Amino acid sequence: MTSQTILARLVFLSSAAAPFIHAQPPARPATPNDTLVSPEVLAGNRVAFRIYAPKAAAVTLRGDFMEGPGAMNLEKDANGVWSVTTGPLVPDFYSYSLNVDGVRTIDPKNALIKQGITSLDNVFFVPGAEAAFEDAKPVPHGEVRMVWYKSSTLDAIRRMHVYTPPGYDGGSARYPVFYLLHGGGDEDSGWSSIGRAGFIIDNLLAANKAKPMIVVMPNGSMPRPPNAPAGPGPGAALAQERFAGELMKDVIPYVESHYRVVADAANRALAGLSMGGGQTLRVGLTNPDMFAYLGVWSAGVNPQTSPDFEKRSAAFLEYPEKTNKAVKLFWIGVGAKDPLAYAGSKNLIELLKRHGIAHEYHESPGGHTWINWRHYLNEFAPLLFR
Repeated sequence: MTSQTILARLVFLSSAAAPFIHAQPPARPATPNDTLVSPEVLAGNRVAFRIYAPKAAAVTLRGDFMEGPGAMNLEKDANGVWSVTTGPLVPDFYSYSLNVDGVRTIDPKNALIKQGITSLDNVFFVPGAEAAFEDAKPVPHGEVRMVWYKSSTLDAIRRMHVYTPPGYDGGSARYPVFYLLHGGGDEDSGWSSIGRAGFIIDNLLAANKAKPMIVVMPNGSMPRPPNAPAGPGPGAALAQERFAGELMKDVIPYVESHYRVVADAANRALAGLSMGGGQTLRVGLTNPDMFAYLGVWSAGVNPQTSPDFEKRSAAFLEYPEKTNKAVKLFWIGVGAKDPLAYAGSKNLIELLKRHGIAHEYHESPGGHTWINWRHYLNEFAPLLFR
């Protein structure tokens, strides 16, 4: 091949590639969003939230660190950045969401997410001594596994999260099991994400404050049967019945056949928050020989449904001597400012007193939030399997 031929081919290839080179889009102009930080924990535990939305007319913020139903208004600067600063906040994990022109959205600058069955929230951490119990500390850590199993109740494949303590895989010991239930709108990842359950148990074990245990976190959000009415009435009751069936027929048998557990009542605990607290009452009180430890958090019994509750739970309530011998701990917790569960929790206490059922009642500040529920787990777990 002559030098002229090589040169001609190079010119041809260069010309052929030129349209593709020139077709590259121009560089995107820089915007304030490129360097935006949100949220940002500032000095004194104040927290700044920011979002770049130059065409928006209104932006608001809601978070579980706020009291009351209102929202915080963000202010827009000349560059199209909306911002607001709140606090000081007690060190803890918090969740929040933004609303842009009436549309609920997550913070696009924050990749930390709490997943639910119909929505997403962002999460952020304010470090400090008060949050040490739930922080990722340099201690031995267990594992949180995503486990898929067949639900005969739904004829479907379902998922649960399972925590195994440090050293589980390399040992042969058998462990007690704590079945830990989430609330309405969440799913089985809730307790291991925003709930911090794995880190809380890790830290308790490292401090020798709790017995090594397996923690099973199933998905308590059940699809309602076809044509079931919406709302908290009969439709919710049907969903609760379905979950009770799945827990007893599918989840517990799966765990006891796939993990090294001690399969008796003295080595089983059941607790849940909000909807999960109602499920704990439904399962625990109608199966009085299954669980020696019960925890009901931010849940209770509506006074209007007390007769039905007492009838359904007769085997548990009408034989207090037997029940109090079998159930080593019945732990009830609720926030003093919980508009959803406070009255029902107090009514549950009165029902238990009237029937002579031993229990513990814990009233904390705050409302119907994960801020309380993480603390309840931290207080409840050390009391198990003693």
